[in-house]
Amino acid sequence: MSKENSKIKVRFAPSPTGIPHIGNTRTAFFNFLFAKHNKGEFILRIEDTDRKRLVEGAEDAILEILDWLGIKYEGEILHQSERTEIYKEHARKLLNLGVAYEKEGAVWVKVPDEKDFEWEDLVGNKKIKFSGKDVEDFVVLKSDGFPTYHLANVIDDHLMEITHVIRGEEWISSTPKHLFLYESLGWETPRFAHLPVILGTDKTKLSKRHGAKSALDYRAEGFVKEALLNFMALLGWNPGGDKEQMSVEEMENLFKIEDVNTANPVFDTTKLEWLNGLWIRTLNDEKKLKERLEEFYKGNKKVEEVLKSEKSCDLVNAASSRMRTLKDFEKLVSKEKDREMTNDEKEISLKLQQFLTEKLEEKWEDEKLLETLREFSKSNDVSFKVLFFLMTGKEKGIGILELNGIYGKDFFLNNLKG
Repeated sequence: MSKENSKIKVRFAPSPTGIPHIGNTRTAFFNFLFAKHNKGEFILRIEDTDRKRLVEGAEDAILEILDWLGIKYEGEILHQSERTEIYKEHARKLLNLGVAYEKEGAVWVKVPDEKDFEWEDLVGNKKIKFSGKDVEDFVVLKSDGFPTYHLANVIDDHLMEITHVIRGEEWISSTPKHLFLYESLGWETPRFAHLPVILGTDKTKLSKRHGAKSALDYRAEGFVKEALLNFMALLGWNPGGDKEQMSVEEMENLFKIEDVNTANPVFDTTKLEWLNGLWIRTLNDEKKLKERLEEFYKGNKKVEEVLKSEKSCDLVNAASSRMRTLKDFEKLVSKEKDREMTNDEKEISLKLQQFLTEKLEEKWEDEKLLETLREFSKSNDVSFKVLFFLMTGKEKGIGILELNGIYGKDFFLNNLKG
């Protein structure tokens, strides 16, 4: 059965030479969405043959990222380091075919100058062409007996019956080498889709200074997985229309590889924070936010106390509209003052305390409270921003009427006393 007519099968094949940043994880997610949309299979392969560059804990981090985000792979994980005999066997075959030669204990492949390589890339449906004379000789088996990326990648994609290779566009220049190996070994080639490289706001390749952190770093900073997945998908993919907030299920239904743009997307942290705020409010509407906060603040006694209090649901609800990340919650619900009052503010505070007590007495009802504050603001020429600080101890945060509903007048009076 040809790959064109067989069940779609894709893979994510990270190398555990470091903890993958958001760009690598986006590649995994695009493969996952493509498989889901086409009722295909998504598998995980660990390309761990570069033994000198392996980083301890990197594979565990890869698995934790996929698990946290819900990017589920099928079947067992394949490790290339356990398959060296298969690669050696195919390297010998290339030597016997006269395609490869030995030099300094390594096996090299020479691509004939007269050969041309052409394929239609699924991103942008564009034809990409290389001449053999522009492809340098390359190593397929190193002197230590381990294969290079080129050989192991092609052999495993063939043996695992991968139908579509979806990877970053930095691999375009390697594709002629892979096509030559497929041809030399008499194998059918998969379809290729090379994803545009993510850029920083200064239009250079995304690096740590732009936000090229791992998904685990973003989790620690209070980003929710729904927002991170949503944001990653929009880095180069546009399903049409102006809809930007999408669940994984919606993205699975809409995702088509031909809708991936050829232009390099820009990593915009402000947009990620905006999306995260949207998802926080969605989770609040779905009654899931409190659970996420409990998970995020596990071990933080002060916040745990708030989340266990009888006022917890009201506080979560009030804070949700002002949160960009889960980290914002702690400051929003803390009763600690942002700063001490100035002498001038102390005078205004005393005056406001007397004014509110006289006007409202025991009944601090929302409408009446607001009306009284407006009256005080106008007659004393004091801005609402100052009044908010005096009554809450905060420069900004949960609104006065919401706090009135949660804590009542004693909370305000305590703050006004300084």
